[in-house]
Amino acid sequence: MRWMAGIPATVALVAAAKLLLHLAFAHRYNYFRDELYYIACSRHLDWGYVDQPPLIAVLVWLEMHLGGTSLTALRFLPALAGAALVVLTALLAREMGAGKFGQSFAALSCAAVGIYFVMQYLMTMNAFEPLFWMGCAYVFVRIINTGNQRLWLWFGALAGLGLQNKYSMGVFGAGLVAGLLLSAERKALARRWIWMGGGVALLIFLPNLLWNMGHHWPFVELMANIKASGRDVVLGPAEYFVQQIFIIGPALFPLWMAGLLWLFFSADGRRYRPLAWAYVAALALFIGMKGKNYYLAPAYPMLLAAGTVPLERLLARWGRPWLKPALVLLVLTPAMLLLPLGLPVLSAENFLRYEEKLPFALPVSEKSHAGAAMPQYYSDQFGWEEMTAAVARTWNGLTPAEREVACIGGRNYGEAGAIDFFGPRYGLPPAISAHQNYFLWGPRDCTGKILILLGDRPENLRGRCESAEVAAELHHPYAVLFENKPVIVCRGLRTDLRALWPRLKIWN
Repeated sequence: MRWMAGIPATVALVAAAKLLLHLAFAHRYNYFRDELYYIACSRHLDWGYVDQPPLIAVLVWLEMHLGGTSLTALRFLPALAGAALVVLTALLAREMGAGKFGQSFAALSCAAVGIYFVMQYLMTMNAFEPLFWMGCAYVFVRIINTGNQRLWLWFGALAGLGLQNKYSMGVFGAGLVAGLLLSAERKALARRWIWMGGGVALLIFLPNLLWNMGHHWPFVELMANIKASGRDVVLGPAEYFVQQIFIIGPALFPLWMAGLLWLFFSADGRRYRPLAWAYVAALALFIGMKGKNYYLAPAYPMLLAAGTVPLERLLARWGRPWLKPALVLLVLTPAMLLLPLGLPVLSAENFLRYEEKLPFALPVSEKSHAGAAMPQYYSDQFGWEEMTAAVARTWNGLTPAEREVACIGGRNYGEAGAIDFFGPRYGLPPAISAHQNYFLWGPRDCTGKILILLGDRPENLRGRCESAEVAAELHHPYAVLFENKPVIVCRGLRTDLRALWPRLKIWN
């Protein structure tokens, strides 16, 4: 491909190494809670869901049908997205003026970003978000370098697909528009191509927009509920910025900060200054919206790429041949030492020993996971099949007449998703839940005569059921979701579940 011509072979090697590293450990633990939910969504394909646009469900559907249901198959596309991001970062560096070492170092730096190991290890929207942000950044730089305004159509196509992946694509788009207004590139707004590109983005995003309108804006309601509940850990501006340094990697901080300063103040970097404003605007918006610390992570490849331009020039001026391998070691060494925080290269037992020896505490983004033995992206992979097996024992303990009218319900989409995924091998029916999009799928024909419930406590149900009995205790040493939440059999729900359903909605 012509656009790849001239990219150093080392870039391909770094991308291939990252891909293989992810695939080697894709199956180490188990299915992540959100992955189980996305698998359920892929069985109910639609133009939207309560908590996300439709692209992730489509991608999971493709993986399930082409590669099967194994963890390696499920996590192949995220790993591929990580490798593609490495190449895209090198391309950005080249477009900004970096030579072969700068392009290779940009690729290596992107591959070593701490939070990307997590994001590109699991099958979630976060794995693909940086590709859409940086794809738009790359097209923007090409527009500046070539003057080809027609490229705004490609920008719009990527932005539209990005919105179908995750709504935060709009934050980057809004930041870039602000950057255009604050720079000489505002002249693009006087031409038709940028507006046509916006039209392309809107056209691609329109089905999901109409879905949200038709369902009375569930995502807006969800965000309001999350804010009101205080679910997330709120960070102040200084703490939010410091955590950016931590999650990207302290060794990379000088590089991406140099890139930001180069974009703002250097004579040749200022032509791309809207990208710097896009970063600052996104940072300000996420701080103002009390966003999680990783929400800004998709923006850093462009800053890493920009930072290689002044770095390469500085190395050429100093003329010390040992500096380049020293810089490579400076990036690789901490990345390897901290790799267990992003990829399950250690067993769970060894990870806990490793975690105890760390000189710092890992940040927590949701308050409910503050007491977990492992980070949430690890702890939420444990216990699901054991839970399903406990439900199966409870199910098989019912009389045949009871099984005829019994239903299985989960308070959380992870519990319901686990029953839907693992349940068929145990002979269990599909689950119901009032959480997130499960609420829209409804209670089906379940009346509530016999309910096997997960994620609740018996004392919360005794006023609603004629009897609420603990059928099995759930516990897992690495997960917090099962603590004090046994398998409960509710007999004789006092109100028909189908009539009660509208009041059970949990969007949080």
